[in-house]
Amino acid sequence: MSVKFIGESDGIKKFALENKNFVKAEIITYGARIFRLVLPVGDGIDIVAGFNTPGEFKGDNPYFNAVIGRCCNRIAKAGFALGGITYNLYANDGENHLHGGKEGFDRKIWDAQTVGNTLRLSLTSPDMQEGYPGTLKVTVDYELTDDNELKLTYRAVSDKDTVCNLTNHAYFNLDGDFESVLNHIVTINADFITTVDDELIPYGDLTKVDGTPYDFKQPKKIGKDISAETKMLTAAKGYDFNYVLNKAKDTPCATAYSQKSGVKMSVFTTEPCMQFYTGNFLDGIVGKKVYGYQSAFCMETQNFPNACNVPGFKSTILKKGEQYFSATTYKFDF
Repeated sequence: MSVKFIGESDGIKKFALENKNFVKAEIITYGARIFRLVLPVGDGIDIVAGFNTPGEFKGDNPYFNAVIGRCCNRIAKAGFALGGITYNLYANDGENHLHGGKEGFDRKIWDAQTVGNTLRLSLTSPDMQEGYPGTLKVTVDYELTDDNELKLTYRAVSDKDTVCNLTNHAYFNLDGDFESVLNHIVTINADFITTVDDELIPYGDLTKVDGTPYDFKQPKKIGKDISAETKMLTAAKGYDFNYVLNKAKDTPCATAYSQKSGVKMSVFTTEPCMQFYTGNFLDGIVGKKVYGYQSAFCMETQNFPNACNVPGFKSTILKKGEQYFSATTYKFDF
């Protein structure tokens, strides 16, 4: 295992993590993003979406492979109450707040240092940035093991009570061609998803997946039920739902497998939930590939979305001086 600095352009530093099996992850400091994730299959396949140069990520893109914060997913009506104070956030998804606002953590230059075989990225988010209270200090560690595991460890602390829910918005296609993910075979160990309205906002209800198109408890092609005529699938234009995970020690919360490439990805997390998203808003953006509708999928580990407005969900409130901790591992077999 090794981690090394490999260059800087447009004010963005790039680092490479590589293991003994020739798996290579390149990480950039803009948005703490995964720039490339290359597996030694055939001549080598890059299984994450993105651009050819770091600077291109500064343009508009759908959060390609970035760390999302201060709070991932959607917050209804772009606001929440905490300690008797109402905090108004930036509304960047209709009337709602999405993935940290106008300039979330995905649009920040992070500091970087190597700690042994780990790349540590650090960011300080000032009090009231994007409307959130408290100065939040965040670190994200990237580690690539010789077991072909890409480990992400998140830590944060605030000097005031605040809201914190971090994830990585990696877009995967295990074929590496980004033509379609409908033939990828997915499992998700979850009995429920959070019910959403037409704006994809959850307000506290859960939908049991058994016998529905949302059920991935047994291996199933993404495309099998994606066109089913349900209210939520229609609103989301495919899968874009928060799965409430059944936590089982040392077993993945989700897997994805490509029969074409033979690559399997297993996801492990400390988080209670995972957003499964099938690239329904990709519209032909040009980068390393042309990323069209449902050409990639995301498995975004997270706490409950909109939890700051739903008392019945596990809280996303981070108390002053307490440490936020979250860990997610993507393991690859090929």
